[in-house]
Amino acid sequence: MRIEHLEIFRVGMSLHTPFEASSHGAKELNHLIFRAEANGLVGWGECCAPNDPYYMGETWGTCWHILRDFLVPMVVGKDFADGDAFNALMARVKGNNFAKAGLEMVALDLLSQEAGQPLARYIGGTLKKIASGVSLGMQRDKGKLLDIVGRYVDEGYRRVKLKIMPGFDFEPLSWVRERWPDLPIMADANSAYTLADAAHLKKFDGLDLMMIEQPLAWNDIVEHAALQKMIATPVCLDESIRDAADAARAVSEKACGTINIKAPRVGGLIEAKRIQEVMREAQLPVWCGGMHEYGIGRAAAVALCSLPGFTLPGDISGSDKYFNEDIVDPPIVAVRGEITVPDTPGLGWQPDEERIRARIRDQMAFGTAT
Repeated sequence: MRIEHLEIFRVGMSLHTPFEASSHGAKELNHLIFRAEANGLVGWGECCAPNDPYYMGETWGTCWHILRDFLVPMVVGKDFADGDAFNALMARVKGNNFAKAGLEMVALDLLSQEAGQPLARYIGGTLKKIASGVSLGMQRDKGKLLDIVGRYVDEGYRRVKLKIMPGFDFEPLSWVRERWPDLPIMADANSAYTLADAAHLKKFDGLDLMMIEQPLAWNDIVEHAALQKMIATPVCLDESIRDAADAARAVSEKACGTINIKAPRVGGLIEAKRIQEVMREAQLPVWCGGMHEYGIGRAAAVALCSLPGFTLPGDISGSDKYFNEDIVDPPIVAVRGEITVPDTPGLGWQPDEERIRARIRDQMAFGTAT
């Protein structure tokens, strides 16, 4: 396989409902969409790095630079037989996982099409349907929060994740728990607390939460291990896990009860699968978090969730939860809290080039168009 021509589009989209977390928020998105030609096939990918550097440090702007000046010249026109060989072409560049994940998605889409397999099956997925939950930004009005949660509960979503921060945590979680005693609920702190808050976080044990996600520093494992010994609620690591070695260390130090695996955060689907394998060997569950992906990135996340180790409902919900109109047609739909894994070769959802090109804010091209 050899990519002969690659285009990268900066595509702007608006969330129909603004999103607020402890460290960042979003309304207008700028994701990088990849279109590649190889061996008579067209492959697609998405880099969903945020606008600002408040999550993992990368932004769409840093990715644009790294892709243009380093990564794309390393891969266009070069031969690769599989995903590992493709990633080896980019190995000299350290970090920059969001940028690498977007390019890897293109390669895996092309390779799975060439193999005549759905992407999910190509990477080892076995599930026919994935369980879907929702992640909600901070809603400070009790009535509005309960209305929003109620709507998603009625639609059949399997669990609800609430963003929290100091001063806005136990109370909103209590509102939801009181209204739905049996609803699976998660709390996501996005590194808003320190180990000095352990006594306060221990209060959450009475709420019967599925987990509390990344309560402490974004690059920490050691203090999360200390916190997990102090509280009964399972700790979930997100930002702290950037590769399978991090996952193995977290397991060894008993720093968590689960990991949120986001392929963009760890450099792509192949490394995400390695993390899943570490956790399966440790007999610990995993789930897939979201980055407000457009339909292309969301399709790849569905494939990831089809791996057998993903036993907890993820953040991969229907397109309509975020966008009035997505860039794939038909849109990705959750029915009674489940998304059907496609059985057609490649990503399984068809990008709508007219919608994509209507939203382009910048673009660049490499190689020779066929």
